[in-house]
Amino acid sequence: MELQIIDDQGQPQSKLAASDQLFARAYNEALIHQLVTAYMANGRAGTRAQKDRGEVNKSKKKPWRQKGTGRARAGKASSPLWRGGGKIFPNSPDENFTHKVNRKAYRAGISAIFSQLVREGRLSVVETFGVDQPKTRVLAQKLKGMGLQSVLIITDSVDENLFLSSRNLPNVLVVEPRNADPVSLLKFERTLLTKGALAKIEEMLA
Repeated sequence: MELQIIDDQGQPQSKLAASDQLFARAYNEALIHQLVTAYMANGRAGTRAQKDRGEVNKSKKKPWRQKGTGRARAGKASSPLWRGGGKIFPNSPDENFTHKVNRKAYRAGISAIFSQLVREGRLSVVETFGVDQPKTRVLAQKLKGMGLQSVLIITDSVDENLFLSSRNLPNVLVVEPRNADPVSLLKFERTLLTKGALAKIEEMLA
Protein backbone atom coordinates (compact mmCIF):
# COMPACT_ATOMS: atom_id res chain seq x y z
CA MET A 1 0.00 0.00 0.00
CA GLU A 2 1.23 3.50 -0.90
CA LEU A 3 0.11 6.66 0.87
CA GLN A 4 0.09 10.15 -0.63
CA ILE A 5 2.53 12.70 0.77
CA ILE A 6 1.45 16.34 0.45
CA ASP A 7 3.33 19.61 1.00
CA ASP A 8 2.39 22.77 2.92
CA GLN A 9 0.12 23.83 0.05
CA GLY A 10 -1.74 20.53 0.00
CA GLN A 11 -0.20 19.48 -3.31
CA PRO A 12 0.76 15.83 -3.84
CA GLN A 13 4.50 15.25 -3.83
CA SER A 14 5.34 11.56 -3.71
CA LYS A 15 4.21 8.18 -2.46
CA LEU A 16 5.15 6.45 0.77
CA ALA A 17 5.10 2.68 1.24
CA ALA A 18 2.94 1.59 4.17
CA SER A 19 1.79 -1.65 5.74
CA ASP A 20 -0.96 -3.50 3.86
CA GLN A 21 -2.09 -5.01 7.15
CA LEU A 22 -2.84 -1.52 8.46
CA PHE A 23 -3.95 0.41 5.39
CA ALA A 24 -5.37 -2.24 3.03
CA ARG A 25 -7.70 -4.14 5.33
CA ALA A 26 -11.28 -4.91 4.32
CA TYR A 27 -14.03 -2.74 5.81
CA ASN A 28 -15.72 -4.46 8.75
CA GLU A 29 -18.79 -2.43 9.69
CA ALA A 30 -19.83 -4.64 12.62
CA LEU A 31 -16.37 -4.47 14.23
CA ILE A 32 -16.13 -0.69 13.76
CA HIS A 33 -19.58 -0.28 15.29
CA GLN A 34 -18.43 -2.32 18.29
CA LEU A 35 -15.36 -0.09 18.72
CA VAL A 36 -17.35 3.14 18.53
CA THR A 37 -20.02 1.86 20.92
CA ALA A 38 -17.41 0.67 23.43
CA TYR A 39 -15.43 3.93 23.23
CA MET A 40 -18.51 6.08 23.87
CA ALA A 41 -19.79 3.78 26.63
CA ASN A 42 -16.42 3.78 28.41
CA GLY A 43 -16.54 7.58 28.50
CA ARG A 44 -19.81 7.63 30.41
CA ALA A 45 -19.95 8.50 34.10
CA GLY A 46 -22.51 7.26 36.59
CA THR A 47 -24.22 10.57 37.37
CA ARG A 48 -27.80 9.30 37.71
CA ALA A 49 -29.30 8.42 41.07
CA GLN A 50 -32.80 7.23 41.92
CA LYS A 51 -34.33 6.01 45.20
CA ASP A 52 -35.80 2.63 45.98
CA ARG A 53 -38.71 2.07 48.35
CA GLY A 54 -36.47 2.15 51.38
CA GLU A 55 -34.90 5.52 50.52
CA VAL A 56 -37.91 7.70 49.63
CA ASN A 57 -39.18 10.06 52.33
CA LYS A 58 -42.54 8.46 53.05
CA SER A 59 -44.35 7.39 56.19
CA LYS A 60 -43.76 3.81 57.28
CA LYS A 61 -47.32 3.55 58.59
CA LYS A 62 -49.76 1.19 56.89
CA PRO A 63 -52.11 3.47 54.88
CA TRP A 64 -55.29 1.61 55.96
CA ARG A 65 -56.23 -1.62 57.62
CA GLN A 66 -55.74 -4.87 55.78
CA LYS A 67 -59.40 -5.95 55.52
CA GLY A 68 -62.86 -4.45 55.45
CA THR A 69 -62.27 -1.23 53.47
CA GLY A 70 -63.05 -2.63 50.01
CA ARG A 71 -59.78 -1.28 48.71
CA ALA A 72 -56.71 -3.20 47.67
CA ARG A 73 -54.38 -4.07 50.51
CA ALA A 74 -51.41 -1.72 50.93
CA GLY A 75 -48.43 -1.85 53.22
CA LYS A 76 -46.47 1.36 52.67
CA ALA A 77 -46.86 4.59 50.73
CA SER A 78 -43.31 4.09 49.45
CA SER A 79 -44.44 1.16 47.30
CA PRO A 80 -43.19 1.37 43.71
CA LEU A 81 -46.80 0.91 42.61
CA TRP A 82 -47.79 4.23 44.15
CA ARG A 83 -47.16 7.67 42.77
CA GLY A 84 -44.19 9.16 44.60
CA GLY A 85 -42.98 5.75 45.65
CA GLY A 86 -39.55 4.28 45.10
CA LYS A 87 -38.22 2.77 41.89
CA ILE A 88 -38.14 -1.00 41.51
CA PHE A 89 -34.71 -1.05 39.83
CA PRO A 90 -33.23 2.41 40.55
CA ASN A 91 -30.26 3.84 38.67
CA SER A 92 -27.15 3.98 40.81
CA PRO A 93 -24.28 6.53 40.71
CA ASP A 94 -21.74 3.70 40.63
CA GLU A 95 -23.34 2.05 37.62
CA ASN A 96 -20.74 0.50 35.33
CA PHE A 97 -21.12 1.26 31.62
CA THR A 98 -17.78 -0.10 30.41
CA HIS A 99 -17.53 -2.39 27.41
CA LYS A 100 -14.56 -4.69 26.97
CA VAL A 101 -12.89 -4.93 23.58
CA ASN A 102 -10.13 -7.46 23.02
CA ARG A 103 -6.77 -6.09 21.96
CA LYS A 104 -6.76 -8.04 18.71
CA ALA A 105 -10.25 -6.82 17.81
CA TYR A 106 -9.33 -3.22 18.63
CA ARG A 107 -6.27 -3.31 16.39
CA ALA A 108 -8.25 -4.88 13.57
CA GLY A 109 -11.00 -2.26 13.91
CA ILE A 110 -8.62 0.71 13.90
CA SER A 111 -6.81 -0.76 10.89
CA ALA A 112 -10.15 -1.13 9.08
CA ILE A 113 -10.92 2.55 9.74
CA PHE A 114 -7.51 3.67 8.45
CA SER A 115 -7.95 1.48 5.37
CA GLN A 116 -11.35 3.00 4.62
CA LEU A 117 -9.95 6.52 4.99
CA VAL A 118 -7.28 5.68 2.41
CA ARG A 119 -9.87 4.26 -0.01
CA GLU A 120 -11.99 7.40 0.33
CA GLY A 121 -9.01 9.72 -0.15
CA ARG A 122 -9.43 11.22 3.33
CA LEU A 123 -5.96 10.37 4.68
CA SER A 124 -2.75 12.18 3.77
CA VAL A 125 0.83 12.21 5.04
CA VAL A 126 3.20 15.13 5.62
CA GLU A 127 6.86 15.16 6.48
CA THR A 128 6.36 17.28 9.62
CA PHE A 129 3.67 19.59 10.90
CA GLY A 130 3.92 22.53 13.27
CA VAL A 131 3.68 26.29 13.70
CA ASP A 132 6.33 28.82 14.72
CA GLN A 133 4.18 30.67 17.24
CA PRO A 134 1.17 29.81 19.40
CA LYS A 135 -1.47 31.69 17.41
CA THR A 136 -4.78 30.25 16.23
CA ARG A 137 -4.78 32.52 13.18
CA VAL A 138 -1.42 31.16 11.98
CA LEU A 139 -2.61 27.54 12.16
CA ALA A 140 -5.96 28.39 10.56
CA GLN A 141 -4.23 30.06 7.62
CA LYS A 142 -1.86 27.14 7.20
CA LEU A 143 -4.69 24.61 7.13
CA LYS A 144 -6.69 26.79 4.73
CA GLY A 145 -3.70 26.92 2.40
CA MET A 146 -3.59 23.12 2.46
CA GLY A 147 -7.30 22.90 1.68
CA LEU A 148 -8.15 21.40 5.07
CA GLN A 149 -11.17 22.48 7.11
CA SER A 150 -12.30 19.59 9.30
CA VAL A 151 -9.11 17.68 10.08
CA LEU A 152 -7.65 15.30 12.64
CA ILE A 153 -3.90 15.89 12.89
CA ILE A 154 -1.86 12.99 14.27
CA THR A 155 1.73 13.94 15.02
CA ASP A 156 4.52 11.97 16.63
CA SER A 157 4.70 14.62 19.38
CA VAL A 158 2.43 17.61 20.07
CA ASP A 159 4.48 20.68 20.97
CA GLU A 160 3.09 23.60 22.97
CA ASN A 161 2.77 25.95 19.98
CA LEU A 162 0.67 23.48 18.03
CA PHE A 163 -1.50 22.60 21.02
CA LEU A 164 -2.23 26.22 21.93
CA SER A 165 -2.92 27.13 18.31
CA SER A 166 -5.41 24.32 17.74
CA ARG A 167 -7.52 24.31 20.89
CA ASN A 168 -9.78 27.19 19.75
CA LEU A 169 -10.48 25.68 16.33
CA PRO A 170 -13.69 23.59 16.64
CA ASN A 171 -13.02 21.50 13.52
CA VAL A 172 -9.37 20.74 14.28
CA LEU A 173 -7.99 18.20 16.73
CA VAL A 174 -4.29 17.50 17.29
CA VAL A 175 -3.36 14.24 19.01
CA GLU A 176 -0.50 11.83 19.38
CA PRO A 177 -0.80 8.32 17.88
CA ARG A 178 -1.67 6.70 21.22
CA ASN A 179 -4.63 9.09 21.62
CA ALA A 180 -6.19 8.56 18.19
CA ASP A 181 -9.64 7.14 18.91
CA PRO A 182 -12.17 5.56 16.51
CA VAL A 183 -14.78 8.30 17.00
CA SER A 184 -12.39 11.10 15.99
CA LEU A 185 -11.10 9.12 13.00
CA LEU A 186 -14.65 8.79 11.69
CA LYS A 187 -15.84 12.26 12.71
CA PHE A 188 -13.38 14.49 10.87
CA GLU A 189 -13.47 14.85 7.09
CA ARG A 190 -9.70 14.52 6.71
CA THR A 191 -6.91 12.87 8.67
CA LEU A 192 -3.35 14.17 8.45
CA LEU A 193 -0.43 12.00 9.55
CA THR A 194 3.19 12.96 9.99
CA LYS A 195 5.79 10.41 8.92
CA GLY A 196 6.90 9.99 12.52
CA ALA A 197 3.30 9.35 13.63
CA LEU A 198 2.85 6.85 10.82
CA ALA A 199 5.86 4.85 12.03
CA LYS A 200 4.50 4.84 15.60
CA ILE A 201 1.02 3.73 14.45
CA GLU A 202 2.49 0.87 12.43
CA GLU A 203 4.49 -0.18 15.49
CA MET A 204 1.44 0.02 17.78
CA LEU A 205 -0.93 -1.91 15.50
CA ALA A 206 1.52 -4.43 14.10
